[in-house]
Amino acid sequence: MQNYQLQIKQIVNYPRCRIYRQFVQSLIKDRNLRTGGDSGLFYYTVLCSYANFRTSYRHLNGVRHTIYPGEWLCSTKELVSILRAGSQKQVLDILQGLQDKHLVQYLLLQNGKTIKFKIRNWCKTNTILDYNCPCQKDSGFFFISIATATDLISSGKCSQMDILLDLWISAIYNDTQVQGSDLGPVVYMRNGTGSPLLNYSELSDRWGISRATVCRLLRYMEENDYIKIINFTGNKGSVIYLQNYLSTMFQISDVLIDKEEVAMILNVKIALENKEDTTANTTVVEQEVTVPDDLTCVSKKDIQIILQKMSNLLDAQGVSCFRCPKAKYKLFNLSEDCMGIYSTLEPLDKTPDIQFGVSILCGDYPVQTFELTLSPVDCLPEGGC
Repeated sequence: MQNYQLQIKQIVNYPRCRIYRQFVQSLIKDRNLRTGGDSGLFYYTVLCSYANFRTSYRHLNGVRHTIYPGEWLCSTKELVSILRAGSQKQVLDILQGLQDKHLVQYLLLQNGKTIKFKIRNWCKTNTILDYNCPCQKDSGFFFISIATATDLISSGKCSQMDILLDLWISAIYNDTQVQGSDLGPVVYMRNGTGSPLLNYSELSDRWGISRATVCRLLRYMEENDYIKIINFTGNKGSVIYLQNYLSTMFQISDVLIDKEEVAMILNVKIALENKEDTTANTTVVEQEVTVPDDLTCVSKKDIQIILQKMSNLLDAQGVSCFRCPKAKYKLFNLSEDCMGIYSTLEPLDKTPDIQFGVSILCGDYPVQTFELTLSPVDCLPEGGC
């Protein structure tokens, strides 16, 4: 019997995004985020979640209706609740706006008491089943075109719920084309750079709101466990990871995101704090570290901080030696053969990277060996290095 290994991915090149109906139902019930806005992404997603995959029949107000794939029929009052609208007039305005964008078609029946709507081009993104059966509205999943979602987001001012859906649909997981996506579901706007770093000006233009509103909204979403934001100093930007994405999309445990690990993958500098008590609570005690005399390019104090950050990173990945009180650490210079491959790649006017080896010893015997590379950068104007 052959063995198979399952790889879970959400890749850039896939033109659709899978959305679970349970997730949409949770958004409908979630009163922490406001709806409204001009983009209509939330409304369109909700309507898609109710559309049929196969032909079914429904009795409403004494009349038997045939509902084909991509369609659904419900009372106007029910649609007011589903779309979290304030009135029936607002529901009609929402449907008319989506119809003007050629995304849906709707029809008023029984003097406006019943609405039947159809998702246009449903068959291009979702499979149509050729047998008749009732379609559950609170289980399973459907697909939304990435291009359609992007067009909606750019069509007007976005609501808080529209923005959350935009982040969700833009998430990439475990794709080698996007840096940091192997650590967790990262928001990537598919700009062709492969870098998930974002700035508030870019998001302000995308969502049609001010930079200050972007800052407040993202902070609010992070406080309520929708997202995790990793900010970097200077003009590097921020990286946004989604919370509860893996458990919702793939039914697997969500992961913890470490800032130092993200910085290492994105080649963003890590600031070394200059507080006197920085090394007071470190797991790497100063007398446990052996540094060669000719390794004078980094101060002993900074070595302690660097090893602490490295220990936190590797400890999160399952290397538990850093928590052992018997562990010792030895730094050593790498041979010219190890470092020669890098020296030819550095520009002449650039300060070369600092490379050395780190061994973890249990007593006098090495059990783990790592190669550590430090890239010196200039200090920022505000004094952070």
